[in-house]
Amino acid sequence: MPELPEVETTRRGLAPHLEGRRIETVRLRRPDLRWPIAPEITTLLPGQRIQSIERRAKYLLLHTAAGSVLIHLGMSGALRVLDPRVPAGAHDHYELLLDSGRALRYTDPRRFGCLLWQAPGTLHPLLAGLGPEPLGPDFDGDHLWRCARGRRAPVKVFLMDQAVVVGVGNIYAAEALFAASIHPLRAAGRIARERYAALAAAVRAVLGHAIRRGGTTLRDFISPDGLPGYFEQELNVYGRLGQPCRRCGAPIRLLRLGQRSSYYCPHCQR
Repeated sequence: MPELPEVETTRRGLAPHLEGRRIETVRLRRPDLRWPIAPEITTLLPGQRIQSIERRAKYLLLHTAAGSVLIHLGMSGALRVLDPRVPAGAHDHYELLLDSGRALRYTDPRRFGCLLWQAPGTLHPLLAGLGPEPLGPDFDGDHLWRCARGRRAPVKVFLMDQAVVVGVGNIYAAEALFAASIHPLRAAGRIARERYAALAAAVRAVLGHAIRRGGTTLRDFISPDGLPGYFEQELNVYGRLGQPCRRCGAPIRLLRLGQRSSYYCPHCQR
């Protein structure tokens, strides 16, 4: 599933093509994805100008005066800006035709994405209860330390809780915990404040670097310009089972946490 750096890379790639453009026509090739497509997409969106494109957690929001389009890429979804005369494929489910003569087209073989609507002055239920952005001013070690008080859950599960901080998925949680030298099984409530300061800094550094490198290409992700992300080449633990730790040389190990693969170094992470 695309994680925060992939979604942010998508946002940055789309913004120059979408912001300030008017949506002339909406073409739906099916009535639903993960959930039914919001009826406002066809009744209110045509004729609206895209004021801005924002990312919140792993969602993209296209803001217009009539309301906001809420998009999630799902496990394998991708957005492309292209010539609308390019024939649609079997997995091309909708497109927004722009006054520039281009189209924003969504492709998703698994159909786990979504196309929903947020009315002006409201907050969509999917966005309610989300924690702070990991690259924003409200996220730091003190925030993590306060949220962790009394928690017995493993710190990796805690770090991936979207009510604690948004957008830190499996790959980047593993990489941040390695950077902070914290074992993924350590109880969240038994980690000192100073170690949480190191973890928050690691989350920021890992995500920021991944965004600069264009995200992580794992299976499906390709950025809007058609180029893969390159951060995968620099992963320290994720997907490196049995390979030597880049820091100490010990073999990278794997454990299962919440049905997720959790890679770590048994020597560096305590």
